[in-house]
Amino acid sequence: MNRRPSRPVSRRRAPAWRRYLGLLGLLVMLVGLAGYLRYQRQIHRYARRYYASFTLGSLTGREKTPLLSGYSVHGIDVSAYQGTIDWKTVAEHRVRFAFIKASEGITLRDQRFRRNWREAHRAGIYRGAYHYFQPNYDGAQQANLFTRTVPLAVGDLPPVLDVEAPEFHDVAVMRRGVATWLRLVERHYGVRPILYSNYSFYKRHLAGHFDEYPLWLAHYEVETPVLPRDKWIIWQHSDEAYVPGIRGTVDFNVFQGNFDNLLALRIPEAGKQARRAPINP
Repeated sequence: MNRRPSRPVSRRRAPAWRRYLGLLGLLVMLVGLAGYLRYQRQIHRYARRYYASFTLGSLTGREKTPLLSGYSVHGIDVSAYQGTIDWKTVAEHRVRFAFIKASEGITLRDQRFRRNWREAHRAGIYRGAYHYFQPNYDGAQQANLFTRTVPLAVGDLPPVLDVEAPEFHDVAVMRRGVATWLRLVERHYGVRPILYSNYSFYKRHLAGHFDEYPLWLAHYEVETPVLPRDKWIIWQHSDEAYVPGIRGTVDFNVFQGNFDNLLALRIPEAGKQARRAPINP
């Protein structure tokens, strides 16, 4: 039987674009891994917030986040976003104070402010109100909206200005607007307002400019705020907590001091100076 000589089998090389595609895929994986390792806290945070929104329909309003240890006075801040709140149930779970959104910019009034303001007081929770500052609008007009909306009275907590919106063109103009709001609101109510901001915004734009005002600091994913304790009086340590009586997430805060210190922060009777108790944990 005659056999034909076998021919060597030639292997065809993969096209160059396939090799480059594989290298590109590997590079993308490495960059993605490096990004995840660097920003994993933020990624996990966004994932939790997405999951919370996705599961909102299955929540009962009885979910509960443990209180932050090391602090004796806990509180929340709310807006229309929290929907209808069962304030009596909230009060039963060691929430001693609440700041309630009243207004924003020059025209917006929170649609649930009146109810929240009334019901928080009925439940025995010490209440305060805040205005969300829009830096591209006039500070005096924003102060006017807040004072026309909020009937602060003796025993209420001081007014709060929430300054964190990053959409502004000139930081000096933004600071002048903030200063105007704080000055006019203090003149109207006769009590010094509290300034609220998150850590990064505060350090970049506000630090050193409003030190005469008490600071309410938002700083998440940390064991304790980076700012020294003598720089802030309230720490918003979470914006994804659960408190029975609220269906969905809510901001959780601690007051740096004991309950007597919180009471000393309230608006005093007319003609009387507020007596500030020394801050003791």
